[in-house]
Amino acid sequence: MEKVDVLVIGAGPSGCMSAAIVLQNGLKVKIVEKKKFPRFVIGESLLPRCMDHFKEAGVLEELQKHNFQIKNGAKFMLDSTSCDFNFSEQFTEGWGWTWQVPRADFDKVIADKVESDGVEIEYNTKVIGVEFNGSKSIVTVSKDGAEKKIHARFIIDSSGYGRVLPSLLNLNIPSSLPVRDTIFAHFKGISRTENKDSDRIILISHKPDVWIWVIPFSNGVTSCGFVGNPKFFKGYQGTNKEKLITLIKDEPLLKNRFNISEMLFDPHHISGYSISVKQLYGVGYVLTGNSTEFLDPIFSSGVTFATESGILAGKLVSKKLKGEDVDWDKEYSKPLLSGVEVFRTYIDAWYDGSLHKVFFSDNIDIKIKNQICSVLAGYVWDKSNPFVSRHKKSVKNLVELLRSLES
Repeated sequence: MEKVDVLVIGAGPSGCMSAAIVLQNGLKVKIVEKKKFPRFVIGESLLPRCMDHFKEAGVLEELQKHNFQIKNGAKFMLDSTSCDFNFSEQFTEGWGWTWQVPRADFDKVIADKVESDGVEIEYNTKVIGVEFNGSKSIVTVSKDGAEKKIHARFIIDSSGYGRVLPSLLNLNIPSSLPVRDTIFAHFKGISRTENKDSDRIILISHKPDVWIWVIPFSNGVTSCGFVGNPKFFKGYQGTNKEKLITLIKDEPLLKNRFNISEMLFDPHHISGYSISVKQLYGVGYVLTGNSTEFLDPIFSSGVTFATESGILAGKLVSKKLKGEDVDWDKEYSKPLLSGVEVFRTYIDAWYDGSLHKVFFSDNIDIKIKNQICSVLAGYVWDKSNPFVSRHKKSVKNLVELLRSLES
């Protein structure tokens, strides 16, 4: 019977952030991971806020050795109009850059680093059951057909899309966001007339409720995907590969960029990716990352929430196990969900078209643009920024002002 202070489910960035913080607090921590790293996962464009987390967890220096693509901003495009946000020109004091990464490689660097620091990681190990006795738990895991049990004083579920505890404890609930699909792949041999956009994610407004991401990596590979309502994708026939090729040819801003490209794998098609949970914590456990809530990829917020929640969970679990009181609602749920709500405002405004009025306007004030840039950089907990503290009202008033100036 194996015993640990903290069992972390999932070796992605969120789980590794949690485990690193727990280890720093002198507690025995173990990660169980269903797959063997490296493994493919989406969420390849990071936000500067993540850099604070990587530094705090002690993995930043190692990541800097691996020549990942520097990301200095985000470029939004609509027909012949574009809007550039440079992270170095933002309202909040913080990082002015981050990375665009093949997650298989990136996640393995992080996992290997925390493992070398002393966190035990057991791969190819699936959680199949959990029993709670107060805050303590007995977790049943399966590896190579053999089962064993792990006693833990606390569980941090960072299982991401696997959603281990939400599934076992019946915590999953539908997202309040409309159902949307995505189809995407990686390409190499990209045809480019210029290379100035390789240091940023490119987001193209394809139709009113359909957009495209283009994410160049330092290894010469580019990730490209379409996101939109399911009805849009049903209008295209054939295999996923045939659909994606046709979609690219239908977008003037893409067809020349990818005309001699090689697709590295058959495209993935994910339907209804947004999901939520009834609660973020319970007696003996806390959920982090995509195990909590996944919104939408439009502003690349997924990894930021994963690392933010992972760091915070690691601190609070350590505090709890050292005998200190933790108000999980006040110290965990409310802070995290306040950031979620900020991004939700911008996601809603993007899909209803009102944010296009802001991004593609000639009348936007530079100070306001810098404040919005801080949101896009992931600093959605900076209450001194009116586009964070009063996000709904600020966005609504700005859109109305710009509309009045144009009329």
